[in-house]
Amino acid sequence: MKLLSLILSDAADDKLIPTNPIRSRHRGKASRTRTREKVWATPQEVLQIADQAAAYYGHDAAILILTAAWTGARWGELAGLQRPNLHLDDAELIIDPEIGALHESNSGKLWLGPPKTPESARTITLPDFLIPLLKLYLDTHDHDHVFVTIDVELHRRSNFSRRAMRPAADGNLDVARPRVRTQPIKPGLVFHGLRHSHKTWLIADGIPDVAQSRRLGHKLPDKIQETYSHVAAEVERRLMAALITRWDEAINAAHHTELDTTWRTAA
Repeated sequence: MKLLSLILSDAADDKLIPTNPIRSRHRGKASRTRTREKVWATPQEVLQIADQAAAYYGHDAAILILTAAWTGARWGELAGLQRPNLHLDDAELIIDPEIGALHESNSGKLWLGPPKTPESARTITLPDFLIPLLKLYLDTHDHDHVFVTIDVELHRRSNFSRRAMRPAADGNLDVARPRVRTQPIKPGLVFHGLRHSHKTWLIADGIPDVAQSRRLGHKLPDKIQETYSHVAAEVERRLMAALITRWDEAINAAHHTELDTTWRTAA
């Protein structure tokens, strides 16, 4: 039940469903609705989670997790990303306004459609360490989509959560003799929490709100957009430098592990 609640909460965060229908509520006149605190992770924690995802599920899961954390892209935007919209030579990821997100119906049907809002259609600059990782990963399959399962099929949110995200973030110490033993790194962290982590890092690094909004696909008044365009290049350089510094610090702080971490040697 706890796992199902986490999956439904993740879907509610991305507005795929109105609310989590099984979230516990206190009823009565004296009760007050408490806002669920979003779980976020530090860069070092994200790297540890990615290492565990690589060992437990596969290298592709680790690269998907890193890409989400260092771009702030939504689940549907990455699951729906196609090769023509990933411009590695230009270090850019394009969220297409018409087919920029993978949607999934309650019956399990998958289809490509517009992202969450018109502002979500955007260009996201990639930090340089992601480029060789993505290049090597793309060489492992020939699917039109960038991120696919180990069976070269489209990702489904609940499957990825159950098979990769939960074991990598929560650990599996309660499982007897698992194929790969994983440790609790950030229990309760859902995929959408990687986007929240990205925003938290940008705030901590002093990146202006307007630059955060453009990167995350939030709405901005036209006047602010016009003013920002004059300094966008300079702010983008600062933003990239901050993200790369966070990656370097995470790598340098990484503890020795018995897990195979060769997946990240290309970065």
